[in-house]
This record gives sequence, C-alpha cells and structure tokens, in this order.
Amino acid sequence: MRVFVTGGTGALGRHLVPALVGAGHEVTATTRSPDKVEGLRAAGAEPVVVDALDREAVISAVLEAEPEVIVHQMTALSDMQSLRKLDEEFAATSELRTRGTDNLLAAAAEAGTRRVVAQGHNFIYERSGGPVKTEEDPLDQRPVRSAAQAMAAIRYVDDVVPNTVPEGIVLRYGTFYGGNPDADPMVSAVRKRQMPVVGGGTGVWSFIETGDGAAATLAAIERGEPGVYNIADDDPAPVKEWLPYLAEVAGAKPPRHLPAWLARPLAGEFVVTQMTEARGVSNAKAKRELDWRPRFPSWRDGFPAWVGS
Repeated sequence: MRVFVTGGTGALGRHLVPALVGAGHEVTATTRSPDKVEGLRAAGAEPVVVDALDREAVISAVLEAEPEVIVHQMTALSDMQSLRKLDEEFAATSELRTRGTDNLLAAAAEAGTRRVVAQGHNFIYERSGGPVKTEEDPLDQRPVRSAAQAMAAIRYVDDVVPNTVPEGIVLRYGTFYGGNPDADPMVSAVRKRQMPVVGGGTGVWSFIETGDGAAATLAAIERGEPGVYNIADDDPAPVKEWLPYLAEVAGAKPPRHLPAWLARPLAGEFVVTQMTEARGVSNAKAKRELDWRPRFPSWRDGFPAWVGS
C-alpha cells in the first residue's frame, strides 16, 4: 500500500518507517527538519519536509503522495524537561494533536484516504475501579488541572479519528521505552535518584518497547478494524515494582521514597497522580484482533535489553 507517515523520525517512527518498507509498502514520511531528510531516504521512504500546522502544505503533501493509509505519529516532545507543568511542556504536542489532526483529516478527505491510524495514550482512562482497563472502560472525566489541556488533546484524537474517517483507528500506547538509554530522561532521573516512589507507589503503569509499538502499528495499518486498541505489554505493574527494578538494571541506587504531600510541590500534581492512581491496560484486544504479540512481553525482559544495550 501507499502509506503516508507523519512524525517519521520520532521515537516510534524510526522503527515504523523501515518496518513498512520491509513489508513492501510504498512510504512517504514527513519531518519538520531538513537535516533528517537523508535519514528517511536511507530508510527507504520518500521524505517530505512539512509543517503539520500549515493546512495547505499538509493537504498538498498528502495529495501528492495519494496514500491509502495515513499514520499520525506527530509529537514535539524531544525537548521535554519536566512534567510539573504538563500543559506547558505539551503545548506544542497538544496543538499537533488538535490542529494537526484536523489538517490531516482534511487532507484525507480530499485525497480519498479511508484509513487513518493515530497515536493515543493509555493515561486517559478513569483512575478509579480495577487496576487494569480495557478499551470498553470509561475515560477520565477528572483530569489533573495542570494536565487538563494535554489530556483534552489526547481525548480529541481519540474521539475525532474513529468518528471522521471510514477506517479510523487510535492506538492507546503504554509508556514508551527503548532507544539510547543515556539520552532518556527517565533513565537519567533514575540514575540521579531524582525519580522517587511517591506515596505507596500504587499507580499501575503499562509499558511498550518502541519496536513492539511499531510492530503493533504495522499490524493496525494492514489489518486492524476501525476503533481503538490498547498497545502495551502483557505486564501492567505498580510503580513500587517497576521503578526499583529499573534502577537496579540501570546500575543505580534504589529510588527514594517520598510522601505524596511532599512530592506534590516538588514534582507537580500530575506526577503524584500517575505514581499513586494510574491504571494499566489490557492488550487482549490488540493481540486477538491484530494478531500481534510483543517481542518483550514484559518490562522485566525489556528493561535489561534496553538499559544494557
């Protein structure tokens, strides 16, 4: 198929583009940076430099490519410094998830592209009830104030893509890991003992290695039915389990423990909430309907392969 990938040089796009090419698809991939054009070309894609917020430029690029599938992986998180004021850090990404999504959907309509596969996130589920959520569970109606705009932008993609194009798919990814651990802010924080276990560490997280996320995305592009899918490994786990383990495999001292009342002014309400109230997700639907299995079924296998690479 002809596939148009936005965010082709991002954390997941770097795996997805060569996977698509390897599967025999004709890939056009976008980047905001002219410096990344040759990397996309070397991966086998036709590169396009485009500002996703320039509606006419996006429509023109899509019409030129004539894709059968559009993949929306646009973010602007490479320079993220802190989650204390999440809406400020995610402002550019939130705009890509709202205006950028609208531009892509307008382009899809003009080009006659029926299938759009978009990036979502599993942090939007309701934080009450059981520790592991399925796609049928309700979404959070009470987002943390400092993250309200970022969560609304994720919800926007989650709502508009399946309801606008005939074959709209949203992939609610778990927390990504992979790539160069020495450049990863989470690993850096763990090694500096700047990522404590907050409260009882009862927040449940689901992870997905970036290569596994790309493989699931490829499966959704090729055969997924319209709708939403949780894309995560098989092992949702509380912070009190996975964070000390990450510190151990990273060669760091055990993480500190902070009560929530002390962590709140230091790290912000969003971090405290995720550390104490987050809910993990079930990947059963993706495994069943996409015929997909993660190469790393658990972060217990994936973290050592990542941090030790």
